[in-house]
Amino acid sequence: MADTADQKKPAARRRRARLLSPPAWWPLPAAALLGLAAGGAYGVLKAPEYAATSYVVAVPDDTTEPATALGFAQAYARIATSSSTLAYAQPRAGVSARELRTHVRAETSPESPMIAITGTSASAAESADIANAVADALTLSSNQAAKNTGVQLLLFNQAVAPTDPASPSAPVSGAVGLCAGGLLGGLWLLARPARRRPEEEPQPAPEQAAAVEELGQVPAQGEHAEPKEKEPVR
Repeated sequence: MADTADQKKPAARRRRARLLSPPAWWPLPAAALLGLAAGGAYGVLKAPEYAATSYVVAVPDDTTEPATALGFAQAYARIATSSSTLAYAQPRAGVSARELRTHVRAETSPESPMIAITGTSASAAESADIANAVADALTLSSNQAAKNTGVQLLLFNQAVAPTDPASPSAPVSGAVGLCAGGLLGGLWLLARPARRRPEEEPQPAPEQAAAVEELGQVPAQGEHAEPKEKEPVR
C-alpha cells in the first residue's frame, strides 16, 4: 500500500502543475494587449502632424509632344527636393534648408504630367507655406530652361492649411498596435517548439504483468520453495 501511495504522488504533482500552468496560447492575448497599449500611448503622446499639398503641371509648347511633358514631369519631381530648389524655397518657407528637406516630398504619376508637392509640419499653416514655397521655387527654376526643353511648369492648385491632422489618432494607432501585437503573438506561437507534456507512468502490458508476477513467485537461490498443497479433486 505504501508503494502504491508513493507512486501516486508524482502523478498528482504533474496534474497539479498542469492545472496551475498558463495555457499554451497565452502569448497571443498578451502580445495583443501590449500592442494596444503601445499604439494608444503613441497616438496620445505624439504631437499631431499636418500635411498640405500643392500641384504643378508640366505643359508642352506647340512644338513639343505630350509624351515629352510627361517625361519632364518625372524629372522635375526628382529635383523638387534637391538642394538648389530648397535654397530658393527656404526664405518663403521660413525654415532652414536642412529642416525643409525633412518636411517636404514630391510625387508624380507615370500617366499624368502633374506633380504633387506635400509639406508636413506640426502647424497647419506652416505645412501649407512649405508646400507652396517649394512649388513656386520648382516652377521658377524649371521655367528658366523652358525655351530649351519646350516644357513649362504651371501652378495648378495652391496648398491650403488643413483642418485635420494627417497623423493617426489614438484609437487608430491603438487598433494598429493591437493588430500588430496579435500578429507577432501568433507568429511566436507558430515558431516556438511544442511544449512537452509530462509523461505518464508507463503501465505494463498484461503479458508483462503476468511474467513479473510469475518471476516473483520463483524462490531465490538457497531458498526452498514450499510445495503447494494439491487441491482435492471433487
